[in-house]
Amino acid sequence: MATRYWVVSLPVQNSASALWKQLQEQVSKHSFDTPLYRFNTPNLRVGTLDSLLSLSDDLVKSNSFMEGVSHKIRRQIEELERISGVVSSGLTVDGVPVDSYLTRFVWDEAKYPTMSPLREIVDSIHGQVAKIEDDLKVRVAEYNNIRSQLNAINRKQSGSLGVRDLSNLVKPEDIITSEHLTTLLAIVPKYSQKDWLSSYETLTNYVVPRSSKKLYEDNEYALYTVTLFSRVADNFRTSAREKGFQIRDFEYSQETHEGRKQELENLMQDQERLRGSLLQWCYTSYGEVFSSWMHFCAVRVFAESILRYGLPPSFLACVLAPSTKGEKKVRSILEGLCDVANSAYWKTDDDVGGGMAGLAGDADAHPYVSFTINLA
Repeated sequence: MATRYWVVSLPVQNSASALWKQLQEQVSKHSFDTPLYRFNTPNLRVGTLDSLLSLSDDLVKSNSFMEGVSHKIRRQIEELERISGVVSSGLTVDGVPVDSYLTRFVWDEAKYPTMSPLREIVDSIHGQVAKIEDDLKVRVAEYNNIRSQLNAINRKQSGSLGVRDLSNLVKPEDIITSEHLTTLLAIVPKYSQKDWLSSYETLTNYVVPRSSKKLYEDNEYALYTVTLFSRVADNFRTSAREKGFQIRDFEYSQETHEGRKQELENLMQDQERLRGSLLQWCYTSYGEVFSSWMHFCAVRVFAESILRYGLPPSFLACVLAPSTKGEKKVRSILEGLCDVANSAYWKTDDDVGGGMAGLAGDADAHPYVSFTINLA
């Protein structure tokens, strides 16, 4: 599927069908690998020249906005599919593949009555896309909030022993708590374990001999227990710190442990639920945005054709997807079919010395209406 299309319109001198046939023959002969389709624009309400000129100022900006929203949703879909391991079956609009919807575009009269003023149609389309973008922001923020909470919990559970949550490493039988005795948890540098085992009993008085047991070890540290009299716990902490051992504050609570476990399970379920609903919403919303965007493109090509070629509306709109190497040839074909005497004035500064391109402020100016649709 092509990801870059041109929407162009050519002025019709006599017959649109004859011009279409000429265009097909020329493209087939000189650029046979360029897909070419009619772009069905309805006969819209023209209004006044002032209203058209006013509208044309906003068309490029509105197009960039709609293109941006469609790309934003597409990227979100790609990310969610990657995380979920979903194999993409291709994006659709009303059940039709995106490229097919574009190349076989049909105006939705029920949604956008052609007798409505052009400004009203454009504002309606823009408003619908803006509403979807706002909804996207809210839904993505909700999903990212759950992800952030899960990431914070995972960091606590998988980080260094100096900072991570210890509740899933310590069992009830590892902790002794009585009227006089207490168990402390020591974080010992991995390569200082022999030092710990040979010295912990002498760091202070009243340490229970041979009470230290290793519970866990990572790449940097080892987690040890040590049991001693409660009244010397502070002295032990100080002496341990002086020797480079960290004593972690920890109080085992089965209730707290179960609560954290349940919280993690709930967050994981919420993340899966939100990811699934966000992905389905993105599929639907991408179709809605793309459909709105193509209706906007139909209005744009109509309005720009009237401003370029005058009244009554007499132009041929089509969609092409030339390869990069074939672009120059296709431009030449389109220009040859314009039959515009002053077409040289629309060329860029590189083609001729100055011309209308500079006045138009558009480095991609042509003697016919042309703009690009980027699908990705």
